Amino acid sequence: MTEAPNPAVEPAAHSTVEPPAPLPGTAELFTLDRESVHLNHGSYGAVPVPVQRLQERLRAEQERDPDGFFADLPARVGAARTALAAELGTDPTGLALVANVTEAVAVALDSVPLAPGDRILVTDHGYGAVTEAVRRRAGEAGAEVDTVRLPLGLPDGAAVTEVVLAAVRGRTVLAVLDQITSPTARRIAGPALLGALRECGVTTVVDGAHAPGMLAEPVEPAADFWFGNLHKWAFAPRATGVLAVRPEWAARVRPLALSWEHRRGYPACVEWRGTCDYTPWLAAPAGFAVLRSLGADRVRQHNERLAGYGQALLAERLGLEPLPATPGVSMRALRLPRGWGEEEAAAPALMADVWRRHAVRTVVRPWPGGGVLRLSAQLYNRPRDYDRLATGLAELLKER
Repeated sequence: MTEAPNPAVEPAAHSTVEPPAPLPGTAELFTLDRESVHLNHGSYGAVPVPVQRLQERLRAEQERDPDGFFADLPARVGAARTALAAELGTDPTGLALVANVTEAVAVALDSVPLAPGDRILVTDHGYGAVTEAVRRRAGEAGAEVDTVRLPLGLPDGAAVTEVVLAAVRGRTVLAVLDQITSPTARRIAGPALLGALRECGVTTVVDGAHAPGMLAEPVEPAADFWFGNLHKWAFAPRATGVLAVRPEWAARVRPLALSWEHRRGYPACVEWRGTCDYTPWLAAPAGFAVLRSLGADRVRQHNERLAGYGQALLAERLGLEPLPATPGVSMRALRLPRGWGEEEAAAPALMADVWRRHAVRTVVRPWPGGGVLRLSAQLYNRPRDYDRLATGLAELLKER
């Protein structure tokens, strides 16, 4: 395939970090608008053309014979689950298909018994909707939520583990932690931390929204509950996520709705939700097939290097502070100047401004002392995309 020229952007400025060469055969793999720049793959992903076409065929099949399609669905969903478990390197009997991590965390929180006075650990790097779900569950049970503050410059690994473990108290029974944080692209819930929490008797729920497709071994087996999205880095249609549960918890899982599959227990009781659209789940294994056809390791290495290039370019061009980078992660984050994107309303306003004036999709998360700009890198991105963002932000900074 040949890459179509994009006259709307200028060549990227020099950076001390060299970008990777585009992988062959990827220029026409996606149907994104070529007049725009998409640097926010980490939020909604982008579905490759072969996966889009498969889902279209599945929907057409469904409309030809709805009765037959739904009669066969439990077995077909089970087959898709088995295929996905093999790609993720986990046991299919402990894996359930869900819509997304927002649904998965609700299932996990509703399955863990809590009593008045119990304490739940979260961090200030957690995804907002997940943290809000924790707060609601704690309020219902009379439990307390302890938020662990992790400085933006704190190195991943042992330093993070030490800070989180220091927050464990006598009544700490549950920890809800990110595998890779959404706002800051940091690695938190690794094997060492999860193992130490288990020794403390703390049940662990791990938000692995970004792990499938990005990490070679995404599922954390030490977690009691782990969940991830497949529509981000695993090229599945939206809305496709997975929930992995350790065997000792399987019989205690409470699905969000009681269904005809309830008698079969986990995972079928979580998956079945009547007349919903199951075509994203049936097409999800094809996303992994695309990843394998391109060379999964090559894709990961390409994306990691390109994200690093983008971070370095913005740091050099704009003087932004780059946050510590985690090896193997296809996202990078930078600290915006004080007064930029600090408040809940200011961050989306800045994102909208960059889009309206420069047709660049990116994400800014509010943070005291200066918001956090997160960059994603995927096969459709080119070095010039980050230059376009740098140029646009430079103009806004100068104006303000």
